[in-house]
Amino acid sequence: MLRHMAMVVCTLSVTILWADLTSGAERRRDPAMEPVEDVAGLPRVLLIGDSISIGYTVPTRQLLEGEANVHRPPTNCGPTTRGVEQIDSWLGSGRWDVIHFNWGLHDLKYIADNPAVLADPKDPKSRQQVPLDQYAANLERLVERMKRTGATLIWATTTPVPEGSAGRVPGDDEKYNAAARSIMEKHGVAVNDLYSFSKPRLAEIQLPANVHFTPAGYQALAGEVAAAIRKAIAERKP
Repeated sequence: MLRHMAMVVCTLSVTILWADLTSGAERRRDPAMEPVEDVAGLPRVLLIGDSISIGYTVPTRQLLEGEANVHRPPTNCGPTTRGVEQIDSWLGSGRWDVIHFNWGLHDLKYIADNPAVLADPKDPKSRQQVPLDQYAANLERLVERMKRTGATLIWATTTPVPEGSAGRVPGDDEKYNAAARSIMEKHGVAVNDLYSFSKPRLAEIQLPANVHFTPAGYQALAGEVAAAIRKAIAERKP
């Protein structure tokens, strides 16, 4: 009897542990990374970007429900160096009507030996992950590749780096945006100026001393992203 009770308790314990592990995995799965099943007849949109874009992916999908199929690579697209390496796989072989894209916050961040760890910009051993000239060269290459899809391209300016944010220097965002703008102008790429939209309202929508945004902030950014995509889709119609 005691042995049977012990077996029952052990079984229940394993079941509960498995349930906890499963629910934990479900909690960790970001809904932005979930695959999208296309609704036939709707335009196909691809969002490319870092964690800022991950934050506005779901609300953008919600705002464009019934208007567009909004996809994204199932990853943080990081710096332009990662983009150059992986852009072909992200684009795949399907048709895209609109590609809304951004790189920058990972390029301008300071790192040391481990690129996954932010470094103190004042440390002489630290460096920016992708220097400005290489950033511009990478963007040129990425834009040329995306143009070959025939999609309408929309560049989203890099959102502001606030005072006190680790591993980054306020003002570098403007330098990297200026370099990006010159490339977009050269190629006739539309610009969604999320930097100018965010800058005057950072106290309301951005986390303190952090490049990331509040849920309300991501919702606000999604409104700008959805509006830019709607405009691009409308202009593509015959």
